[in-house]
Amino acid sequence: MPSIKSLVTSSVFALSLSSTLIAFANTDSVDVASVEAPRMLDLSPSPTHHQASRYIAKFINDYHYAKPRLDNEQSVEILDEFIEMLDGNKSYFLAEDIKEFQQYRYNMDNSILTGWLKPSFHIYSVFQKRWTERNNFALSQLKGEMDFTTKEIYQYDREESNWAVSSAELDEFWRKKVKSDALNLVLADKTLDEAKEILEKRYKAAMRRVAQINSEDVFSYFMNAYANTVDPHTSYLSPRNAENFSIDMKLSLEGIGAVLQSDDVYTKINRIVTGGPADKSGSVNVDDKVIAVGQGSEPMVDVVGWRLDDVVDLIRGDAGSIVRLKIEPANNSVKGKTKIVEIVREKVKLEDQAAKSEVIDIDSGGKQFRVGVIDLPKFYLDFRARSEGQKDYRSTTRDVRNLIEEMQQDKSLDGLIIDLRRNGGGALEEATSLTGLFIDTGPVVQDRSSRGNLEILSDDQRGTAWDGPLAVLVNGSSASASEIFAGAIQDYGRGLIIGEQTFGKGTVQRILDLNDWFRSESNVYGAIKITINKFYRITGESTQMKGVIPDISFPDPFSREDFGENSYDSALPWDVIAPVNFKPVDNLGEFIPVLKEKHSERIKTDREFGYLIKDIEELNKQRAEKSVSLNLAERKANLKKDKQKQLDRENERRIATGKKPILQIDENTELTETDDSKLVETANILVDFIALKSGGKLAEVTKKAN
Repeated sequence: MPSIKSLVTSSVFALSLSSTLIAFANTDSVDVASVEAPRMLDLSPSPTHHQASRYIAKFINDYHYAKPRLDNEQSVEILDEFIEMLDGNKSYFLAEDIKEFQQYRYNMDNSILTGWLKPSFHIYSVFQKRWTERNNFALSQLKGEMDFTTKEIYQYDREESNWAVSSAELDEFWRKKVKSDALNLVLADKTLDEAKEILEKRYKAAMRRVAQINSEDVFSYFMNAYANTVDPHTSYLSPRNAENFSIDMKLSLEGIGAVLQSDDVYTKINRIVTGGPADKSGSVNVDDKVIAVGQGSEPMVDVVGWRLDDVVDLIRGDAGSIVRLKIEPANNSVKGKTKIVEIVREKVKLEDQAAKSEVIDIDSGGKQFRVGVIDLPKFYLDFRARSEGQKDYRSTTRDVRNLIEEMQQDKSLDGLIIDLRRNGGGALEEATSLTGLFIDTGPVVQDRSSRGNLEILSDDQRGTAWDGPLAVLVNGSSASASEIFAGAIQDYGRGLIIGEQTFGKGTVQRILDLNDWFRSESNVYGAIKITINKFYRITGESTQMKGVIPDISFPDPFSREDFGENSYDSALPWDVIAPVNFKPVDNLGEFIPVLKEKHSERIKTDREFGYLIKDIEELNKQRAEKSVSLNLAERKANLKKDKQKQLDRENERRIATGKKPILQIDENTELTETDDSKLVETANILVDFIALKSGGKLAEVTKKAN
């Protein structure tokens, strides 16, 4: 049977490092201009793709919650989705191309079912041609003059426009696009000649990257266009993406402990994993360029101009094996001087996605309150390590329990905040077990299959890790497992939910490893993530589409209609099932009106909250316009206005902290550090709640409010 893992989630290039030897060599630095763009590859599907396509269709038909039929109706949707995936802004294809593609309108379903993938590869080849034409045109525009005194408007959003009927129509759009790119650089204090030089490098680098697109990429695009028409969270994971997904969930890998990025023709070190062997060695630094890679004692392979994921594949490897890197240090005093670093790969923990804690002090009514904060970026679990019986396997619940204990070692906490902002989900069982740290026992979430079978996931472990005042901070990016946890805490009356309406993802996914079905020992087929269940709160309500509504709301920069599950055409609907029996810990409803009133009064005089509200208003106005002026004087006036606003805010902060105001802000200005206003206000609300619960003066206000 294939390996199956239950998920309610949403890849990281993370690489481990233990330096044992450093040798220096003198070589000439690579001239970027001398690295020619590779020729566009002749793309065609492989036998592996023919096989995988048929099985992906079978799995979606057999296992998906909605049991979708792959027929002519869905074929139309797949074609439209594939075109939008390639050219959502209608900046490349012409109307004649779209007309030609209509020959496949009722054949995309058959293409997938039979593994005959010629239509999708043909469509991509046309896109590839148009993309090259557009970027060559962009490069040609850099040779002419640019007049920034004319009254021109660049309408950068073409999503609602008709397809261009001629190349001349797209030429006009791209002329303005290039002019806008150049103007942005001129406004950043570059001369026009410098701006053109930067853009030439930027456009050529983009052409190099697109020329490196291979058949696996095209197949992945097409399969995901198909999957997206089924629901937003069903997707095909290419062999590389399947590996990265696994790394992301278990928060560990075997490699060199650094995050890489593509920088023109080079692969650069973007970040070193804190506390890892790379960080300890001091032999590799941020912004160093990787020139060549060698395995053990084998000859080194030059990787200048390579795809980023190809370089990552070379550097990753089994713990204990050796990799050699030829690196051009960022801090070289002599250009072109390189060093060779011999590295022993190790297992590295990716701590950036792990739970972290801090303690903040809140002064209220002359009393100091100690509020613990646990920042939880995702719900992670190392499934494999647990199944292998490893005692120290990585788990969200384990980490959070330990953090709570650590924060109380020196002095007890008055309250605790679980920060789930930007937490897109993760392992379903971790959402359940984490809830168990805050309730004694009881049901947490209902999990319903496509056949209507219902499973109630409960916390069966008696006792809690924290039974004191609790708040959960959420925003529009809090999704899936985050919504299970927040919803359960709210339903039990166990804590306050504060922030923004959550994303609204109420579905469960499973990973099916295609390699297991084909009995392949190597990862050549990839995997598919399929929506197999929907989950419901213990009250019977689904979080699908609607998410979790906070008890106390903060200003939201996004509408759930534009950002969230509700924005997806293929999202599954909201519904309700029967509730389950559970015993609430408390009823917080009587406290909410008073807490809202106190919050509203406080933010009236909260400087940072005021800035936040104004910024959201301006952001919404800019989104609605979808265009920008190409007049230098107008843009400078707007920029001056923005800089003055930044200066005014900085001086207000300085005066408030007893510092002298300044006349201007430049690159050397040390700006006043500001607290996370939403986190601090959450702590203030929690402290208000503590005072109410303790029967202080606020309790009298509560009685009056009722």
